[in-house]
Amino acid sequence: MTLLVLVALVVAGGAWLYVSAGRQLQHVDALGEYAGRPAAGKGTNWLLVGTDSRTALTPEQRDELHVGNNEVQNTDTIMVLHSGEHGPTLVSLPRDSYVPIPGHGSRKINEAYADGGPQLLTRTVEQATGLRIDRYAEVNFLGFVQVVDALDGVRLCLDARLKDEKSGADFPAGCRRMNGAEALAFVRARYADPEGDLGRVKRQRQLLGAVAEEMAAPSVLLDPDRFQRVLDTSLAALVVDDGADMARVLDMGWSMKQIAGGGGTATTVPVKRPGVMVSGVGSVLAWNESGARELFGALRHDDRIPTSGTK
Repeated sequence: MTLLVLVALVVAGGAWLYVSAGRQLQHVDALGEYAGRPAAGKGTNWLLVGTDSRTALTPEQRDELHVGNNEVQNTDTIMVLHSGEHGPTLVSLPRDSYVPIPGHGSRKINEAYADGGPQLLTRTVEQATGLRIDRYAEVNFLGFVQVVDALDGVRLCLDARLKDEKSGADFPAGCRRMNGAEALAFVRARYADPEGDLGRVKRQRQLLGAVAEEMAAPSVLLDPDRFQRVLDTSLAALVVDDGADMARVLDMGWSMKQIAGGGGTATTVPVKRPGVMVSGVGSVLAWNESGARELFGALRHDDRIPTSGTK
């Protein structure tokens, strides 16, 4: 979500901001070659990841954000952004998706990061979807909260009350402005949501749109001090793969802006049935294999995605 701020470079930046932002980009070795890796398809595929690392949080911050003291680092958000001839498509991969993790058996997809970092997560997504991941971007809990706070919050609306003790969410129906901690609780809530993990990914996309709207607001773009604060905070929170430069990040930012504005397609991988209990793993989401194959096949060939696969 923080990636959208980079679009503002084109609108209000100028060459010096472009160069300055490029120098601030942080990189990680996220992509690797291995036997059986999917061949490159048409278009570009970004793997967008939100990690639930607590290592940078103080005990007070952990309490405030309701994230506990578990040092295990999984992924709270996993999305594939495809950009091609038919416009951008954003596909949410629920964290409880039950898929093979190379070298670790079949488990929840969010455990791949804890097992082997960005490279294993990328390989897991490639093997599960058949898509070759070209680019990688990651933001952690604290970075996300700081970006929302740099924007002075975002406006979010609920059709019904959302109360979830584990995430700290307790919001009445209606619209309200949420700060970073509240937005994190909003997007992480799932235990009190009848749709569970599927409800969470819908709120992730809702928050994406709210952040995009705020970043594109004149109150940000036309205020040099505020713009610089948002930009610096976003770049401090963002980590991309070794091959991603500012030009590629800006291309991705434009695609994200289109999605948030309704100009692209946002969907979730088709699920056969939620809440399947697997011994030693817990409650998982099983993909609809034929639906997933059709969706990812369309993306691989840069075709229009099937209507049955969108929601």
